[in-house]
Amino acid sequence: MFKAVNEKLAVQMVILGALVSVPIVFLNVLNEIAALLLVSGADSLSVLGRSQQDALAYLFVRLHEQGLIVASIFWGLWLFPFGMLVIRSGFVPRALGVLMMIAGIAYVVNSGTSLVLPRYADVVGQVARVLYFGELPFMFWLLIWGVRLRPSTAPVTGSTGR
Repeated sequence: MFKAVNEKLAVQMVILGALVSVPIVFLNVLNEIAALLLVSGADSLSVLGRSQQDALAYLFVRLHEQGLIVASIFWGLWLFPFGMLVIRSGFVPRALGVLMMIAGIAYVVNSGTSLVLPRYADVVGQVARVLYFGELPFMFWLLIWGVRLRPSTAPVTGSTGR
């Protein structure tokens, strides 16, 4: 949809939005699986005491949370080329692109704060969660109005002339 607007930005959007963040999320599922295995009571875990199993399960749940924070960096970064494409497109309102870029900033700042300054993560997270909603108007725009491409100036071949 945006390839004609700017191919380089469209490629960046796909790389950041799909080729980087999706594998991170899929690999992060391993932390959930590990936690489930630890609480399943499998015989192979009998060498560990119940409290050790619970502690390890909790560790994997926390690792899963950290994996989502890492993935959310890329959820924010992909919104920058996406927002620029919307702004430059001419067939989607520019304000939607600006809102997407604000949401991208919120994702990156919230993730960075959670990783580097965890003491402030709750405060920053409360503001960021509100700004995340900047993505929604674009989705509603597509659902309600769709993309209105400019009519092509090239003549249509094979028409009956009616």
